[in-house]
Amino acid sequence: MLDTALVMDNLGSRLKDIRLKAGLTLRQLARKASVSPSFVSQIENGKSQPSVATLYTFAQLLNRNGRRNPSDAWHPSEYANRVSVVHPSHRSSLTMAEGVVWERLAATPEHAVNFMKITYAPGATSTAGGDLVSHDGYEYGYVLKGTLEIVVGSETFTLHEGESMGFDSRIPHVLRNAGKGQFEGIWFVHGRERTSKKAARRPRTTTSRRAGRRSRSTAR
Repeated sequence: MLDTALVMDNLGSRLKDIRLKAGLTLRQLARKASVSPSFVSQIENGKSQPSVATLYTFAQLLNRNGRRNPSDAWHPSEYANRVSVVHPSHRSSLTMAEGVVWERLAATPEHAVNFMKITYAPGATSTAGGDLVSHDGYEYGYVLKGTLEIVVGSETFTLHEGESMGFDSRIPHVLRNAGKGQFEGIWFVHGRERTSKKAARRPRTTTSRRAGRRSRSTAR
């Protein structure tokens, strides 16, 4: 297996070499590719990795501007349409509810899969009004920081940093930031194709579980 840092260094040095041979300044390439000059500089210095879409843009611009033998051109991998690398500045994001943001971590062709970083402001819930919803598929989550309360059916689960969970999304559920600070997590939703269905409001009697312990509690 190739060392990741070595691959990044090679990519950046190749980009810079071909850019110079094509007679383009760093700012000119950045302007033509609709990215910032600092981002191009970070790529050339091996500090950032471009998305597949940006790689294709660079390849098209440099191959068109360069005066080289075609065999020396910079060609993206034949598997590029099945590989997705997303720089933080290039993530597409969606505000799902007040204080809730989804950031897409990969842009592969599947329609029934969502691989995301999710962020919840204190007190924010996954649905307006805190209603439980259900939909096809399964959800898997990992807590990066903060505290997340997840109601699944009649049970309440409280997750803290480093903890994870998976559940059948056909069971009515809702997520809420139960902490005082911002919550961040990695979320994977698989098989979600149908529109979510609103279920009954959260039941008053729930079961809480954390780190293998289970305790019955009644909401006041």
